[in-house]
Amino acid sequence: MDAIVRIEKNMRYINGIIKYKGREILKNYCITTPQFIALQWLLEDGDLTIGELSNKINLAFSTTTDLVDRMEKNTLVERKRDTKDRRVVRIHLLDKGKEIIQEVIEKRQQYLAEVLHDMSTTDVSELDKTMRVLLEKMEWQKEQNN
Repeated sequence: MDAIVRIEKNMRYINGIIKYKGREILKNYCITTPQFIALQWLLEDGDLTIGELSNKINLAFSTTTDLVDRMEKNTLVERKRDTKDRRVVRIHLLDKGKEIIQEVIEKRQQYLAEVLHDMSTTDVSELDKTMRVLLEKMEWQKEQNN
Protein backbone atom coordinates (compact mmCIF):
# COMPACT_ATOMS: atom_id res chain seq x y z
CA MET A 1 0.00 0.00 0.00
CA ASP A 2 2.95 2.34 0.59
CA ALA A 3 3.76 2.23 -3.14
CA ILE A 4 0.16 3.16 -4.03
CA VAL A 5 0.30 6.13 -1.65
CA ARG A 6 3.59 7.30 -3.21
CA ILE A 7 2.33 6.78 -6.77
CA GLU A 8 -0.84 8.80 -6.11
CA LYS A 9 1.11 11.58 -4.40
CA ASN A 10 3.74 11.70 -7.15
CA MET A 11 1.08 11.79 -9.87
CA ARG A 12 -0.70 14.62 -8.07
CA TYR A 13 2.53 16.60 -7.78
CA ILE A 14 3.52 15.90 -11.40
CA ASN A 15 0.07 17.01 -12.56
CA GLY A 16 0.41 20.22 -10.53
CA ILE A 17 3.83 21.01 -11.97
CA ILE A 18 2.67 20.33 -15.54
CA LYS A 19 -0.37 22.59 -15.01
CA TYR A 20 1.86 25.33 -13.60
CA LYS A 21 4.29 25.03 -16.51
CA GLY A 22 1.38 24.98 -18.94
CA ARG A 23 0.01 28.23 -17.47
CA GLU A 24 3.45 29.83 -17.85
CA ILE A 25 3.52 28.84 -21.53
CA LEU A 26 -0.05 30.08 -22.10
CA LYS A 27 0.91 33.58 -20.90
CA ASN A 28 2.52 34.06 -24.33
CA TYR A 29 -0.76 33.28 -26.15
CA CYS A 30 -4.22 34.82 -26.42
CA ILE A 31 -5.96 31.90 -24.68
CA THR A 32 -6.90 30.94 -21.14
CA THR A 33 -6.39 27.55 -19.52
CA PRO A 34 -10.04 26.50 -20.04
CA GLN A 35 -9.79 27.58 -23.69
CA PHE A 36 -6.60 25.52 -24.06
CA ILE A 37 -8.38 22.47 -22.67
CA ALA A 38 -11.35 23.00 -25.01
CA LEU A 39 -9.09 23.48 -28.03
CA GLN A 40 -7.18 20.30 -27.14
CA TRP A 41 -10.43 18.29 -27.13
CA LEU A 42 -11.43 19.78 -30.48
CA LEU A 43 -8.02 18.92 -31.92
CA GLU A 44 -8.18 15.34 -30.64
CA ASP A 45 -11.87 14.55 -31.18
CA GLY A 46 -12.82 16.83 -34.08
CA ASP A 47 -15.95 18.95 -34.22
CA LEU A 48 -18.11 18.77 -31.08
CA THR A 49 -21.43 20.24 -30.00
CA ILE A 50 -21.47 22.66 -27.07
CA GLY A 51 -22.98 19.88 -24.94
CA GLU A 52 -20.28 17.37 -25.88
CA LEU A 53 -17.54 19.91 -25.26
CA SER A 54 -19.15 20.95 -21.98
CA ASN A 55 -19.06 17.32 -20.77
CA LYS A 56 -15.44 16.82 -21.81
CA ILE A 57 -14.14 19.96 -20.08
CA ASN A 58 -16.46 19.60 -17.06
CA LEU A 59 -17.96 23.07 -17.31
CA ALA A 60 -21.58 24.15 -17.25
CA PHE A 61 -23.28 24.47 -20.63
CA SER A 62 -23.64 28.26 -20.21
CA THR A 63 -19.98 28.65 -19.23
CA THR A 64 -18.92 26.59 -22.24
CA THR A 65 -21.09 28.75 -24.50
CA ASP A 66 -19.33 31.90 -23.19
CA LEU A 67 -15.96 30.20 -23.67
CA VAL A 68 -16.80 29.31 -27.28
CA ASP A 69 -18.08 32.87 -27.89
CA ARG A 70 -14.68 34.29 -26.82
CA MET A 71 -12.75 31.72 -28.88
CA GLU A 72 -14.93 32.46 -31.90
CA LYS A 73 -14.29 36.19 -31.45
CA ASN A 74 -10.53 35.46 -31.49
CA THR A 75 -10.96 33.33 -34.66
CA LEU A 76 -9.82 30.13 -32.94
CA VAL A 77 -13.06 28.26 -33.64
CA GLU A 78 -16.26 28.66 -35.61
CA ARG A 79 -19.78 27.34 -35.24
CA LYS A 80 -20.88 25.12 -38.12
CA ARG A 81 -24.17 23.45 -38.87
CA ASP A 82 -23.99 19.67 -38.92
CA THR A 83 -24.20 18.37 -42.50
CA LYS A 84 -26.52 15.51 -41.50
CA ASP A 85 -28.80 17.45 -39.15
CA ARG A 86 -29.02 21.23 -39.70
CA ARG A 87 -30.49 21.69 -36.19
CA VAL A 88 -27.16 20.61 -34.68
CA VAL A 89 -24.36 23.16 -34.36
CA ARG A 90 -20.80 21.92 -33.99
CA ILE A 91 -17.71 23.78 -32.86
CA HIS A 92 -15.00 23.58 -35.50
CA LEU A 93 -11.32 24.26 -34.77
CA LEU A 94 -9.81 26.85 -37.13
CA ASP A 95 -6.20 26.96 -38.33
CA LYS A 96 -5.23 29.68 -35.84
CA GLY A 97 -6.53 27.54 -32.98
CA LYS A 98 -4.69 24.47 -34.31
CA GLU A 99 -1.43 26.39 -34.59
CA ILE A 100 -1.66 27.72 -31.04
CA ILE A 101 -2.48 24.30 -29.57
CA GLN A 102 0.30 22.60 -31.51
CA GLU A 103 2.84 25.26 -30.44
CA VAL A 104 1.81 25.02 -26.77
CA ILE A 105 1.89 21.21 -26.79
CA GLU A 106 5.29 21.31 -28.48
CA LYS A 107 6.63 23.62 -25.75
CA ARG A 108 5.22 21.36 -23.05
CA GLN A 109 6.90 18.37 -24.73
CA GLN A 110 10.19 20.29 -24.91
CA TYR A 111 9.90 21.00 -21.18
CA LEU A 112 9.35 17.30 -20.46
CA ALA A 113 12.29 16.37 -22.70
CA GLU A 114 14.49 18.78 -20.71
CA VAL A 115 13.37 17.22 -17.43
CA LEU A 116 14.02 13.69 -18.70
CA HIS A 117 17.23 14.44 -20.65
CA ASP A 118 19.56 12.65 -18.22
CA MET A 119 17.43 9.50 -17.96
CA SER A 120 18.46 6.52 -20.05
CA THR A 121 16.49 5.64 -23.15
CA THR A 122 15.50 2.38 -21.46
CA ASP A 123 14.15 4.20 -18.40
CA VAL A 124 12.18 6.65 -20.56
CA SER A 125 10.75 3.75 -22.60
CA GLU A 126 9.79 1.90 -19.42
CA LEU A 127 8.12 5.02 -18.02
CA ASP A 128 6.21 5.44 -21.30
CA LYS A 129 5.09 1.81 -21.26
CA THR A 130 3.99 1.94 -17.62
CA MET A 131 2.03 5.16 -18.13
CA ARG A 132 0.29 3.75 -21.23
CA VAL A 133 -0.77 0.65 -19.28
CA LEU A 134 -2.04 2.80 -16.40
CA LEU A 135 -4.00 5.03 -18.79
CA GLU A 136 -5.52 2.03 -20.59
CA LYS A 137 -6.61 0.49 -17.29
CA MET A 138 -8.11 3.78 -16.10
CA GLU A 139 -9.96 4.31 -19.40
CA TRP A 140 -11.27 0.73 -19.33
CA GLN A 141 -12.50 1.15 -15.77
CA LYS A 142 -14.12 4.49 -16.64
CA GLU A 143 -16.01 2.85 -19.52
CA GLN A 144 -17.18 0.02 -17.23
CA ASN A 145 -18.63 2.57 -14.80
CA ASN A 146 -20.56 4.47 -17.51
